[in-house]
This record gives sequence, C-alpha cells and structure tokens, in this order.
Amino acid sequence: MTDMNESQDGPGVQALAASGLAHTLRRHGPVKSLTEAAAARGVAPQDMVKTMLVRRGKGDYLFVLVPGLRTISWPKLRAVLGVSRLSMPDADQAHHVTGYLRGAITPFGSAQTLPVIADVTLTGRMVSIGAGEHGVAATVDADQLVHHLQAQVVDVTEPE
Repeated sequence: MTDMNESQDGPGVQALAASGLAHTLRRHGPVKSLTEAAAARGVAPQDMVKTMLVRRGKGDYLFVLVPGLRTISWPKLRAVLGVSRLSMPDADQAHHVTGYLRGAITPFGSAQTLPVIADVTLTGRMVSIGAGEHGVAATVDADQLVHHLQAQVVDVTEPE
C-alpha cells in the first residue's frame, strides 16, 4: 500500500513507490527517540531500521542497515569489508553523498547508488525504514527489502 500524495514527496518516497516493494507509508510528527519513533510507526523498537552511512575511504561510502536496539560493531564491519579503518562522515558530507539530512538517510532515492550491508538480525520480519524525510517511513518485509537493495546480509552489529 502506498500514499496517494507520493508525487508531491521527495526522492525517497518516490523511489519507494517506483520500487515495486509492497509497503505502507507512515507519516508522523517529530520524535525524540527510537522508542517514540517505533510507537509512532506502529512497530516494536527492534523492528526499526537505522540507515547508517559509513565511509570506507576517500569517496567510498556504503549504507549499513542496523536494526533498532543494536549498534554497528566496528570490528565486525571492518572484518567483513577487509579494511582497517572506517568512519562516519559529518552531516554536510552525508548530505552531499545521499541528498538527505542526518536522521532521514535512506538507500531509497539516494543521490548516489551505494552498496548496502544489512545486519543478519534484520531478516525474517516486517520492519520500518526511513523514506528520506523526517517523520516519514515505510513498513516493509525485511527479506524483500534486502533482496531489492541487493544487500549483503552479514553479522555486523551488537546489542546497544
């Protein structure tokens, strides 16, 4: 199911609509925490997906999909990527690479098409992922999401 006003929305919502993924678009007001966002979206906190932009090297970025209540395990992610150093870009660089403000970053409609890594704990359930605007998210089947994004599914997180 999609929102009837998607044509007026930004690139994330438009890319979701064009993706063919079955999804329910949710709009909610400002939230101050993962728990508040989960409640506003009608999902459990662990079913939230945080899209993290990670810098592997100069001009080399990727998205990491992290389930709610979990955080990136930097040693695991470095091992998966075969690198000794990773970093998070600052807000301006993240906006330049993705076209999105921090807190609204999503692989859908990103200014650059980037590789995606999804944590192994993400699969097998319905999840909520941001749609490129604060207070706008899509509830989707995680397995279909991973398939659509051609994400590499690996163990790269740990409990918060």
